[in-house]
Amino acid sequence: MNALEQEYLKVIVFQLADKEYAIPVSNVQGIEKLMHITRVPKTAKYVKGVINLRGVVTPIIDLRERFNIPATDSEDTARIIIITLDEMEVGFVVDSANDVIDIPVSSIEQQPEVVGSHEEEFISGVAKIENRLLILLHLDKVLNPVD
Repeated sequence: MNALEQEYLKVIVFQLADKEYAIPVSNVQGIEKLMHITRVPKTAKYVKGVINLRGVVTPIIDLRERFNIPATDSEDTARIIIITLDEMEVGFVVDSANDVIDIPVSSIEQQPEVVGSHEEEFISGVAKIENRLLILLHLDKVLNPVD
């Protein structure tokens, strides 16, 4: 296969703490500024609550909380990435949404074995792009409530 035939995966890149993560654009419905989130009783700690987004009640997951990353006050740059998976719409709170890029599929490697990392189960692969390391999320596992 020559360079012209190379396959690419278009992703949204976002920041959590000092790492860059990526999710396929095909799952992303939009990126919103942080807005009022209504708490829902008796939900998992990482479920921040719900928002009313253009008439649709959308559950919101705090990815810092989900991955056991300490909280921060980055509310001015924080974004909610609205994703759909299996006809379910969910918002992820992230520190910032950086850009949309095409990752050559050949640059994606299986996640390395990291002992003791809580987030490892949520990772589908790692892409090395120039001097960046992008962590690709396994959306099914991020949304799976089993801890």
